[in-house]
Formats: sequence, C-alpha cells, structure tokens
Amino acid sequence: MLTCRTAVLCLGLLASWCAAADKSFDAAAAFGARPSVFGVSLSPDGTKLAYIAPTKGQGSALYTLALDKEPKPQVTLFSEGKPERLASCDWVSNTRLVCTIYGVVDDASAGLLPVTRIVAVDWNGKNYMVLSRKTNAYTRGWQLRGGEVIDALPERDGTVLMTRTYLPDDHTGSLIGSTRSGLGVDRVDTRTLAVETVESPDPEAVEYLTDGHGSVRIMGQKMIAGLRSQETGVTRFLYRTKASTDWQRLSEYNSVDRSGFRPLAVDAEHDVAYGFKKADGRRAIYSVALDGTLHEELVYQRPDVDVGNLVRIGRRQRAVGVHYDEEKGHVHYFDPDINKMHVALAEALPMLPNLTIIDSSMDESKLLVFASSDNNPGTYYLFDRPARQLRILLAARDQLDEVPLASVQPIEYAAGDGTRIPGYLTLPPGEKEAKNHPAIVLPHGGPAARDNWRFDWLSQFFAARGFVVLQPNFRGSSGYGDVWFEKNGFKSWTIAISDVLDAGRWLVAQGIADPAKLAVVGWSYGGYAALQSAVVDPQLFKAVVAIAPVTDLAALKEERRHWSNFELVSEYVGEGPHLRDGSPIENVAKIRVPVLLFHGGHDRNVAIQESKRMADRLIAAGKHCELVTWDDLDHQLDDSEARATMLRKSDEFLRQSMGM
Repeated sequence: MLTCRTAVLCLGLLASWCAAADKSFDAAAAFGARPSVFGVSLSPDGTKLAYIAPTKGQGSALYTLALDKEPKPQVTLFSEGKPERLASCDWVSNTRLVCTIYGVVDDASAGLLPVTRIVAVDWNGKNYMVLSRKTNAYTRGWQLRGGEVIDALPERDGTVLMTRTYLPDDHTGSLIGSTRSGLGVDRVDTRTLAVETVESPDPEAVEYLTDGHGSVRIMGQKMIAGLRSQETGVTRFLYRTKASTDWQRLSEYNSVDRSGFRPLAVDAEHDVAYGFKKADGRRAIYSVALDGTLHEELVYQRPDVDVGNLVRIGRRQRAVGVHYDEEKGHVHYFDPDINKMHVALAEALPMLPNLTIIDSSMDESKLLVFASSDNNPGTYYLFDRPARQLRILLAARDQLDEVPLASVQPIEYAAGDGTRIPGYLTLPPGEKEAKNHPAIVLPHGGPAARDNWRFDWLSQFFAARGFVVLQPNFRGSSGYGDVWFEKNGFKSWTIAISDVLDAGRWLVAQGIADPAKLAVVGWSYGGYAALQSAVVDPQLFKAVVAIAPVTDLAALKEERRHWSNFELVSEYVGEGPHLRDGSPIENVAKIRVPVLLFHGGHDRNVAIQESKRMADRLIAAGKHCELVTWDDLDHQLDDSEARATMLRKSDEFLRQSMGM
C-alpha cells in the first residue's frame, strides 16, 4: 500500500540531532541491513534532495528536504512493501517527483507476476497521481509493465514524455479509448494527468529513446517467432532523421550472442546514437550517425575487458564518458571539462576512488556525487562547481559507521589447465596476510555477471567474522569478452565449476586457508556453483551455504514454460546430458558435507520449489541439510531482518560444520 505523508523523521548524516545509537554491535544485523539510503536525486535548481530509505520488512519511504534550510527530512511517500516497493524517484520539476513502484503479485491462475507502476507526487506529499494507464473489465490480461519516463522535458516544468502500455480491448466505447495495443509514448502533465499522444501504440515496440530535447528518435521492436509468440532475443531498432517523422532501419541487436549495434543514448548536438557493439570479441562503445548515412565510428574499446556502460550527466542525460572494470573500476571521459572535474574530486577524496556523478542541477553547477571504495560503503556529496565546495550529505550505510571494514585485494590464481583466473581476496579487517585461516569461496550469481572491486556486504560480513573470502571471476563470467564467457555458466558448467574448485585449492596451496575449515557460499547461480562444487569434489569444501540456488537445470527451463521467453531460456540452459550431470538435485548421493539452503517464496528468478525438492532429496539420502524459507520474499531477500537471520544462521552453521 502506498500512502503520502508529511511527518518529519531523522535519518543518516543529515540527522545528527537524532538520539545516539546503541553501542552494542550485532554484525549480522549491521551487515544484513538494507542500505540506509538509495535512489538519491537532486532537484533541477539544486536546492532540494530526495532519497529512499528502508522501513520495516520490504517497505520503504521517500524523503525530501531543502538543502538551504535546517536538514530535517520529511516523508513524502510511503510503501509497506506488500507488495508495492519504491524502486526510484526522480525530480521532474523543482517541486514534483515521479516514482517507479514495483512488486511481485501472486495470482491464483497465473502464479507470480512482476508489476511496475509510475506515480507522481509533490515534494511535500501532496497531489499524488498514478501515471500508468488504467485497465477496465474489458481488458484482456495483466498490465505488468507500467511504463517509464524517457524524457524529463526540463522546459515543461512537470510534464514528461513516458512510455505507456495499451492493453487489448474489444469493447466498443471502452474507457481505455483505443482498440490498438502495444507500447506508445505520451506527453503527460504529472500534475493534471492531461495526456497528448506522441507515438501511437506499436504492438512490437519495447522501448523508445529521445534526444533529451523532447524528440523521439529511436524505437526498439522485439522480434518474435512462432504461433506462441516466442522471443528470439533479437531487437530491431528504427530511427528518424531530425527532419522526418518516418522510421528507417538502424540496426538489429541479438542479446543472446551480443551481436549487432545496441543503441543506448542519442546525442542531439552531434546527431548520433551511442551504443554497444563488439570489437575483437569484447563489448565496445560506437557512435552511429542519425542523418541518413548511418556512418559508424568506434568511440572506445578495451583490449582486455568489456566496456561497462555509458556515463551520462545532467537533466538531459548527455553522454560524457564510459565506465569499465579491470582489477578496479575506471572511467574514460570524452568530455574534457567533466574529466578535469573528476580529477579534482578524486584528489579531494583519495580514499574513495569509486566516484560516480549520479545527478545534477539543470545548469550542471551543482552535482550529486557518490564516492566509495572496497572498505567504505560510500557517502553522497553535493559539489558546488563555481564555489569548488564539497558538502557531505548522506552515508549509504550508517549502520556501519565506525565499524572496521576489510580491504579487498585483486588477485589471480592458476586454474587446472593453467588459465589465470582473476578474483578478489578479502582478509579479516586489519590483517595484512593470512595463514591457515578459516576461508570461504564465494562465487557470484548470474552466471552472466562478474564481481568488482567494491564494498560487498556479504563478503564483508564473513571477513568481520574472521573468514578469508575469495570471489572468483570464473570462466562463464561476463565482462571479459566472448572467449572468457565460453558457452555460458550452465552449458559450460564443467569449466566454471572447475575454476570455483581451483579457487579453493589455491587458498589451501598458498597456506591461506586451513583445509579443514574451507567452505563455499553462493547466491543464485553462485548457490548453484556451491552445490555443484560439492558434487564434483566432495572432499574440498567442508560445508555449503546456498542462497536462492538453481538446483535443477531442467526445472529452471520449465519455470518459464508459459512465458514468452521460454524458448530463449531453454536455449540458454541447453539440452543434453549436462541437464542431469550438471544438476545438483540429480547428484545428491555425491554430496558428503552439510548443506544450508535459503529461499524466498516470491522468487521469480529461481522457484522456491528447487530448494524444497533439493532439501527433501538430501534428507531422504541421509545427508545433513537445513532449509530456511520466507513466504513473501523474492530473489534478493530484500528485508533487513531476513538478511540478518540469513547471515547469523550461515555463520553459526559454518562454525558448527567445521568445528570452529
């Protein structure tokens, strides 16, 4: 349930006038707590701040405050998290915000359904409006996607361009007002809900891009196949020249093999689209002219890693650089003024090298900056460019203020075939080296993902409890190009799991880990990797903790049976003997160590039944297994108390299993 409020509360560094916190320290509660603030944004005139903070359970609240007055935040919008949750809130005028809410609905006939909605509210909590299109009794199906703002239209003061989904309606005279379905673009006054159609609904459209000045220049259409309208993974992009309303072919992008040009942003000044395209097997940034010539230029590439994403700034979201991760994160700016400013900020904050400009005033004179590091969860700052002043605003995790945190060291280790595998080693806080320590291998989720040099609450918790933690970027991880990705972590599971096991062997061989006190912990695909590692080598790890894990590859495919991406997921997971050989649930007899499982009942990424059936089979086979579940939590377990319970039980389980 969403409600509007104007009560005054205290929070974070801005609320130093609040009562002092309890001096006792509960590591599980502190590290498991959701971030103190997220979704921070700055008003167009740079005088007001908005941010979201967690409340009980999965609930959250939107806070606003005037930066030029006494810093007393007020609650503008409140969500209980049952099921609505606040995802983000952005200013569309100096007094008006637009927020995205989301949730997972358990429908009796359709199962778990993800839904999003767009709402608007004044900064004082008044004039609450729902911007997503409404449905009526004659509409077929569910409206899962509530649209998104694609252009804040800075000159229009509270009016935005947003995508809106029109659902099929066969009833003559329907309140919907249209018999055509699909994704369109409307110009919406967020105060009055006055609507003007900019792009008529297109049944194949999945996205639109503007130039930041109110002109829709690119449309993406999802290409489908077969009578069941199955997704192919290919998106066809069309564009318009400045002087035309006609659509022309721009490119096709295949999300399966990442081939083709995938536009991300339009630069109005240079009349080009910036986007991803592979160069030498790695993702790079290209520009393509939108003047009718489709002239293509390589903007930036790396010889070792994929380019991560565009760096964008300002109310018009202009592209100013690119981000990429090697051992640590880096930004290459192609805007010299922004690069100069970034260098100055880095000099002012030498201990917080992960710098991100996350928002700005309309004239870009005031910037909202987030700075963090491996052992600092980060702080939000306001940078006044003309005055060259940097002001502290909010701590990302005030629960960890004054708590010693661990440094993270980029390392490489040799896999069994000699390949050098990159990863990150975290020692307990204050320790320079470790000998014969209890240790954990912590493979990441995905599998199309990678770990980065940054603050990680999960590894930091275990380090605080005295464990050495190694996070391997095993083959099958993304971010290192096509060759490293292999076929993906499911089809090429033998390679990925071998790299995870070799991470544990390296810890032992280096004398870092006590071989009798070595465990594996993972979330999602990482949970799969943890379980499958215990199948492949039952001797190496002495305990397994798997959070929301994939346990059954065949079931993972079947969970998408009635969705349009069923064939894509089926192809991604694949066919053949690896469905059985690579599924922990089919190989429980080989697992010899204690297993602890966690799972949420509203998990759409991996159904809770996978953990329930895994636990049943392990117990039936006489293995030691415990399963902890929550009925209404999703894949992220986005609840501070639940996460604290998960951390506390994991710590107790590991210590008991390894005789600590």
